[in-house]
Formats: sequence, C-alpha cells, structure tokens
Amino acid sequence: MVLWEQLFHSYGPHYQLVALTVAGAVIGVVSFGTVAGAMLPFLLRRVGLDPASASAPFVATFVDVTGILIYFTIASVVLRGTLL
Repeated sequence: MVLWEQLFHSYGPHYQLVALTVAGAVIGVVSFGTVAGAMLPFLLRRVGLDPASASAPFVATFVDVTGILIYFTIASVVLRGTLL
C-alpha cells in the first residue's frame, strides 16, 4: 500500500492506518482460521458429535463470518478518531 500510495496517491492521508488495518485483519483471520480448522474436530468429538461434520463448508463459513467480525473490530480500533 505504501508503494501504491507513493505512485498514484489514491489512498489519502491515512494510508498507513489503512495498511495497518488490512495487515492486522489478514493476520487475525488466518490465525483464527488455522486454529478453528484444527480444533473444531476435537471439540466436536469431545461433545459426542461426529468430527466429520466439521467439513470444509462449515469451517469456511464459520471462518468467513468471524473474519468479517475480526476485520471490523480491528478497523474500529485502529481507525477510531481518524476515518471513523
């Protein structure tokens, strides 16, 4: 984002905060997705359900929804007072 801003000036004066928001959200979503995908079958087995029900569509939907929440939470914390 820094290079793109230097070349085209398209992000505005708060481009570093936007870059920090996006980077933090990507790290948070990937970390949460990894943990959720690895731990969900174990949790389902512990409560007596079939671990195979933690198939890819369920995990992907769960991670996508929580990813949106993670992104907006990070954006509200980082961008509060400037863009929000």
